[in-house]
Amino acid sequence: MKIIDQIYINGAFVKPTGTATFDLISPTTNQLLGRVTLGNEADTHQAITAAKAAFPSFSRTTLEERRNYLQRLHDEVMLRMDDLVAASIAEYGAPTQRALGSNQLAADSFLHYKKVLEDFPFRKIVGHSEVVLEPLGVVGIITPWNANASYICNKLATAIAAGCTAVIKPSEMSAMQTQIVTECLHAAGLPPGVFNIVNGLGDVVGNAITHHPDVAKISFTGSTQVGKMIARGAVDTMKRVTLELGGKSANIILEDADFSKAIPMAVAACFMNNGQACIAGSRLLIPEQRLEETKTLLKAAVEQVKVGDPAADSTTLGPLVSRKQYERVQQYIQLGITQGAAVLTGGIGHPEGLEAGNFVKPTVFTGVTRDMRIANEEIFGPVLSVITYKTEEEAIDIANDTVYGLQAYVSSSDEKHARTVADKIVAGRVLINSLNHDPMAPFGGFKQSGIGREYGVYGLEEYLEPKTIIV
Repeated sequence: MKIIDQIYINGAFVKPTGTATFDLISPTTNQLLGRVTLGNEADTHQAITAAKAAFPSFSRTTLEERRNYLQRLHDEVMLRMDDLVAASIAEYGAPTQRALGSNQLAADSFLHYKKVLEDFPFRKIVGHSEVVLEPLGVVGIITPWNANASYICNKLATAIAAGCTAVIKPSEMSAMQTQIVTECLHAAGLPPGVFNIVNGLGDVVGNAITHHPDVAKISFTGSTQVGKMIARGAVDTMKRVTLELGGKSANIILEDADFSKAIPMAVAACFMNNGQACIAGSRLLIPEQRLEETKTLLKAAVEQVKVGDPAADSTTLGPLVSRKQYERVQQYIQLGITQGAAVLTGGIGHPEGLEAGNFVKPTVFTGVTRDMRIANEEIFGPVLSVITYKTEEEAIDIANDTVYGLQAYVSSSDEKHARTVADKIVAGRVLINSLNHDPMAPFGGFKQSGIGREYGVYGLEEYLEPKTIIV
């Protein structure tokens, strides 16, 4: 059993003053994997003090120094890639390929920001004034469990590129992954206090970060409900916030699309990361007259989804992260049935032979209407809702009929046609005939999917404050 009883403050692994512990449970077997000792408010304040003390000198480092730090951070994470992948599989239940891709993105985040620093204009002339973009100060970074290393590394890379220092509160459910990441970051040899990592609960460590006057900004990824709480708490000290929150992404299959390609891609868009993705394409919008064809293709595509042990190379859908998340998804599946949707495939209960873990049958509902809860609420599991439309205008209206606006998908054999539709979708990103990710382009949500942007130049600007100098 893995015991994690240290946090990271001011360049060193230290014992937390907090004494509460959290059990780390395998989502595959529901057996105990380890135990982490959680930090408390005092630990958090100590970490913030260290970050504040490190900020004056770190904010004055040269761009070349920061680029060198980013390269070293990348190199150290790459050295532990096998360990990170193994921990992601064991602790989170990510299938092997997903674990590898997510952790590779974590390492590459540092290189992405190294590249951004090649020509980013920290000083520019505007009118007859000079505008200087200065680092904000101490950044509070709060990350979720569904891609732990990726979130930590991308947000920290942004802070370092900007010249900020950081206090990181990762999900307590990802402590094994966090421990490996922390060891990598420590090995890179950054100045003490530049980053600090405190395992702990959101209502303890997260709350202390949110309300501390020496934290200038918070970057949070997680649920819309918690994001709203952070925004309320941050306003008292006028913290800047970047909030990447929930989603209920629409996937519009246009009449002229190649359904033989678009439907399998739609299943992949919904079931990515075991269905636990804020960008999951969980609402599939198809022309009414193509419903029967779509049903056939959906059944065939879901039959190709291999549910099972995430460590097996053939597995494409692993377990949900916790028993609590499993029960939540089961409740939504039952709710869909109760409200009159038809189960095309999947349904209540575990797949046969996988009763020990948090495995869910990959589920597709048809006959879904836009007023049903399964069509409106973020389920965070492998549950796809098929909604039909009569006209393209109706499809766009349904797609935008949500409190969310994080990502959307459009499929068409005519790219110009697809772009016309994409222009009318209210979402931070729209993917056309693709499931690709661009780490240099901005990512973030409209409406209740968040505030601000991450990645690339737009992400860096969120950690900087413009100062105007007029001579």
